[in-house]
Amino acid sequence: MPVTCDICGKTYTKSSSLTTHMQIHAKDQQFECTLCQKKFSTSGHLRTHLRTHTGDKPFECTVCQKKFSTQSNLRAHLAVHMDDRPFECAKCGKTFSVSESLKKHLRTHTGDKPFECSLCPKTFSQSGSLQRHRRTHTRDKKCLKCTVCLKSFSNAQNLRRHARTHTGEKPFECTLCRRPFSRPEHLRTHLLMHTGEKPFECSVCQSKFSSAGDLKIHLRTHTGDKPFECTVCLKTFSQSGNLKTHLRTHTGDKPFQCVVCKKKFRTSSDMKRHLRTHTGDKPFECILCQMTFSQPGHLQIHLRTHTGDKPYECTVCQKTFFGSSNLQVHLRIHTGDKPFECTVCQKTFATSGDLRIHLRTHTGYRPFECNVCQRAFSHSGSLSRHMQTHS
Repeated sequence: MPVTCDICGKTYTKSSSLTTHMQIHAKDQQFECTLCQKKFSTSGHLRTHLRTHTGDKPFECTVCQKKFSTQSNLRAHLAVHMDDRPFECAKCGKTFSVSESLKKHLRTHTGDKPFECSLCPKTFSQSGSLQRHRRTHTRDKKCLKCTVCLKSFSNAQNLRRHARTHTGEKPFECTLCRRPFSRPEHLRTHLLMHTGEKPFECSVCQSKFSSAGDLKIHLRTHTGDKPFECTVCLKTFSQSGNLKTHLRTHTGDKPFQCVVCKKKFRTSSDMKRHLRTHTGDKPFECILCQMTFSQPGHLQIHLRTHTGDKPYECTVCQKTFFGSSNLQVHLRIHTGDKPFECTVCQKTFATSGDLRIHLRTHTGYRPFECNVCQRAFSHSGSLSRHMQTHS
């Protein structure tokens, strides 16, 4: 896609060629920004640029009072109120008020990155992204400081965004569900949940995603790329979130606490699963017999009772099982392993269930009661045998 010189209108096929060309105009750029040293050919252009540092937005929409730093941005915004969106994307049907917005949007489908940094091989889909990147090459690239933590930033927008981490401000609200967000890009991604739009398509398997980030993560399932490495055990992960969760196995950190019994968990999903033991919630239903389960894994194992599938085989005696946990318990018959120990008498057991039953000999707990004579038993088997005396 061609790029055009803003000063003389000359066009080039590569942004690096445009960068070289701009040096011709450099001698005419007498107005320099004292904050970032960028130069401009007119004082008006410098004044407009300074607003990126000050955050000043003097142009206000008379309809919704939203403010803008330039008159052209306000004009483009006004089209939203007039519902005038004549430029339609042929790929996904999304409409835009100005052709430039459509042009930018099309790059999300094509992956085109026409803006090339003249100092390194990195390319960008938007000119603004290239401009922000260029500051990483300048000597005094971070001239704006956060007054709370003194972190430095290269532009006012990044500083304002960072400031929200201290204030907790979330100024971008979803008009459909009222959920607030700290960044506009997070709101845009969230809105796709309501519309069902998934504009990012995998070129390998044609799976579609609502954000470029989700597509990027998905592509690793095809490439096998695992760029996130644990510094403790060198295990690698495809997602930074998975690495963060894994690190808790080394640190012992359990940040998610059950509100009922205060038990702590490494992940929010583990805590949600645990909460069902308190609520009794069983959201996973068998489509064959309507039996419900608290965990998807339990439903999966149950379904095998209908299909007869027993994929887990004992390597010693070839007996097969519905679930891996059933196989693990069975293997203790061969190994003699009894990992569950009674804290009262130190007797050991192969299963936690056997230990629970044994503990009743110490506590005197007898949950199985005869409905004829009210005699109680610690084992269901003992009750069954007793019932025969009444028959």
